[in-house]
Amino acid sequence: MKVCTDSCLFGVWIADKLEQNKINAANLLDIGTGTGLLSLMIAQKKKISIDALEIDENSFHQTELNFNASPWRQQLKVFHEDIKNWNNHIKYELIISNPPFYENDLKAIQQNKNIAKHNDGLTFDDLIKSVKVNLAANGKFAVLLPYRRVAFFKQLASEGRLFLEEELLVKQTPKHNWFRGILLFGQSTASPVVNELTIKNAEGHYTKEFDELLKDYYLD
Repeated sequence: MKVCTDSCLFGVWIADKLEQNKINAANLLDIGTGTGLLSLMIAQKKKISIDALEIDENSFHQTELNFNASPWRQQLKVFHEDIKNWNNHIKYELIISNPPFYENDLKAIQQNKNIAKHNDGLTFDDLIKSVKVNLAANGKFAVLLPYRRVAFFKQLASEGRLFLEEELLVKQTPKHNWFRGILLFGQSTASPVVNELTIKNAEGHYTKEFDELLKDYYLD
């Protein structure tokens, strides 16, 4: 499974908020962790207990290897579980998810890729309901989405009593349209803060804002 730029951006956005105490949380649930990228990025920045769930068996085993090989393994646990069946009797102060993206688009032959990138395994309704079940009363929920699904997800979240607090809209270059949205929800009504980020400038180089965010993670 490839490491995507937008996933890295999501991971560092959450990690920075935890490090700067803009989000206060002692525990975290990572829904659909993939290979554990987000959990590992966050563990590097904040001493926080992290439970990661992954439904795909191969990805689960890869995450196990990645967690066990990391210096932060004592903070990290991965479970081969479906969030719809998850019951750990714990309420999480922060839940994050990079959920299935491409519902109703052309599907891959391999079923595991379909589950990873489509909504066959986890619909937005499923995700919101699962978050509500597992979220502490003062907890926050953060999600990375394709921009074209942002408005729909915000509507569903509001109906589920999750209220938008912050939104980061991401585009590849100044000439491109928005392609990703990072959303942060709480459980009390709020006036959402909207920010924007462009990954590369017109010359094809990373922008100063993007470099500043990712500098602690990128080797080059």
